[in-house]
Amino acid sequence: MGEVKNVVANENFDWNAFENELGVYDNQSRESIAAEYDKTLSHIAVGEVVEGTVTSINKREVLVNIGYKSEGVISVSEFRYNPDLKVGDKIEVYVESAEDKNGQLALSHKKARQLKSWDRVNEALENDEIIKGYIKCRTKGGMIVDVFGIEAFLPGSQIDVKPIRDYDVYVDKTMEFKVVKINQEFRNVVVSHKALIEAELEAQKQIIMSKLEKGQILEGTVKNITSYGVFVDLGGVDGLIHITDLSWGRVNHPDEIVELDQKIKVVILDFDDQKKRIALGLKQLTPHPWEALDQNLKVGDKVKGHVVVMADYGAFVEIAPGVEGLIHVSEMSWSQHLRSAQDFMKVGDEVEAVILTLDREERKMSLGIKQLTPDPWEHIEEKYPVGTKCTAKVRNFTNFGVFVEIEEGIDGLIHISDLSWTKKVKLPSEFTQVGADMEVVVLEIDKENRRLSLGHKQLTENPWNEYEQQFPIDSVHEGTVTELTDKGAVVALSENIEGFCTTRQLVKADGSSVKVGDKLEFKVLEFSKATKRITLSHLRTYEDARRAEVAAEKAEKRAAADATKSTVKKINASVEKTTLGDIAGLAELKSALEAAEAAKKDEE
Repeated sequence: MGEVKNVVANENFDWNAFENELGVYDNQSRESIAAEYDKTLSHIAVGEVVEGTVTSINKREVLVNIGYKSEGVISVSEFRYNPDLKVGDKIEVYVESAEDKNGQLALSHKKARQLKSWDRVNEALENDEIIKGYIKCRTKGGMIVDVFGIEAFLPGSQIDVKPIRDYDVYVDKTMEFKVVKINQEFRNVVVSHKALIEAELEAQKQIIMSKLEKGQILEGTVKNITSYGVFVDLGGVDGLIHITDLSWGRVNHPDEIVELDQKIKVVILDFDDQKKRIALGLKQLTPHPWEALDQNLKVGDKVKGHVVVMADYGAFVEIAPGVEGLIHVSEMSWSQHLRSAQDFMKVGDEVEAVILTLDREERKMSLGIKQLTPDPWEHIEEKYPVGTKCTAKVRNFTNFGVFVEIEEGIDGLIHISDLSWTKKVKLPSEFTQVGADMEVVVLEIDKENRRLSLGHKQLTENPWNEYEQQFPIDSVHEGTVTELTDKGAVVALSENIEGFCTTRQLVKADGSSVKVGDKLEFKVLEFSKATKRITLSHLRTYEDARRAEVAAEKAEKRAAADATKSTVKKINASVEKTTLGDIAGLAELKSALEAAEAAKKDEE
C-alpha cells in the first residue's frame, strides 16, 4: 500500500461564521467583491429583449449565451424560418425568467421576434429590404409565410413569374421575400417572392426585346395553355402563339399540339412598337400543306378525308393536314329540297368525295358527294316516261299545287286543278298532308328545269262524261245545301258532284229561308263539262209547274173563244138569207155576239 498523506484542515477556519455568513469578510470587503463579480454578468430583467450568441445546436434545442450565469435553452422549432442558423450567430431573445423550475434561464426567440416584428416589417417595406420567411402552409389563393414571427400572406401570383401548378412543393421552405403591402389597421402583411426576380428578368427582357426581329426563330418553354392560344416563355419575355398559328390543320384546343413545360421552337410573326406583345408562330416552321399537295390532283378525282367543321350550309373536309375542301349542302344530294348539312354527316366522319373545283393559288377546293351516284335526271325519259304511274311522297304545298318527290332528287308538281275531277280544292293542304304518299301519273317532263308535271285525278276516268248523261238541262234532282255564300248555295247532288244555285233561284215556295243541310228539288239550268260547272235552280221546280197550269187554262179559254167565233160566222152567213120578219133569228144572233164579246174580254 502506498503512503497515506494526512490532510490537516485549517484549524483557524470558523465554520460557524461561514455557515452564518459571519466573520469571513467584513462588510466592506464583501460588497467590493460582489461588485467586481457583477461586472462579469449581464444585468437582465424578465420581459426584456436582449442579444445572445448561439453556442450549441442539436435536434431539439438551441443554447444561447446572453452573458448570464447560465445559458438559455430555446426549442429548435422556433428557428424553422431560418434553417441556416449556426453556432456563433447573433440572435435576439426574450427573457421569460431568470430561472425556471429547473433553475434554467428561460428564453424565447419567437417572442423576441414578435415584439419587434411589426417595426421590422414596416422598415423592410420602407427600405425595400429583402427578408427571409418560412412558408408554413397553404391557404385560399396563396400561402401563409412566417416573417419575423408575423403570419404574412403570399399570393399565388407572387410566388414566381410563371404560373404555379403545385403549391404544396413550397410548404416548409424558407425563401427570400419583399414586403409589398401592409394594412396598418388590421395588421395584415403581403409579401412577394416574384418581386425579387422581376428586376433581374426585366434586365433580361430588355436584352431580348432589343434583339427581336420578324422571322427570327427562338426556343421557348410552354408557360400556359388557354383555349385561344399558347403562352411561351422566351427567357424572361412572353409571346403568344394564337391557336390558328399552331398548325396548318384545324385545332380544337391547343393542348392537342403542345403540353406545359415543353420546349419548342417558334418564329416571331409580329410585335408592337413598344415590343410588349409578341406574336409567335409554330406552323410557319413547316411548309404549307398546299405546297406538298399532289400536283397530279385535278377536278373530277376522288379523294377521302375527315369532316373537321360543320355548318348549315356545308361541311369542311380535311383531305390532308391543312388541306380542306368544302362540300356545299347542295352537293350532298341530288334532291332539290333545302336541308341542313347535319342531315348528311357529322364532325369526325370519314367521307369520300369528288373534286369539283381546285384553285391552288387561292388554296381553295370544293367537293361533292352526290357525284358519286348517277344523276337521276340523266335518263329520266326512260325511267319515268309520260303516262308512268307511281307513288310519290308529299314534300310541301303552294297556293297552286302540291310538290312531291318520286325518289331522291326527282321532284314533281301536281297542279291544284289536277288533284280531283269533281272536288273544288281551294287549298292543297285540304286535300292531303306533308309526308303522305300519293298515287300520281307523269303528265309532262321538263328535263332542263328538272321538274315533272304530275296528275292525281288522271288515275281515274273523267266522271263528267257520265255526269253529262246523268244531269241533262231541265232535269230535276234532289240536292243537299252544303254551303251558303253571298252569291248563292253550293248543292251536293251526289257524293262526288256539286252544283251551284244563285240566291235568286234559291227562293222557297213558302218564302222561308234556305239553310245548310236542307234537301230540296233542283232543276239543271246549265251544264258545262269543260268548266265542270252545273248551275241549278230551286225556284224553277215549282214556278214552271205554275206557269204550265196557267198556260193550260189560257189554252182552254182560247179554244172556247175560237169555237164561239166559228158559230158567229155561221150565223152571219145564214142571216143574209133571212128576212126582216125573222125576229127570233135576230134575237139569237144578238145573244151569240154578246157571248163572243165576253169571251174575248176574259181572254184579254
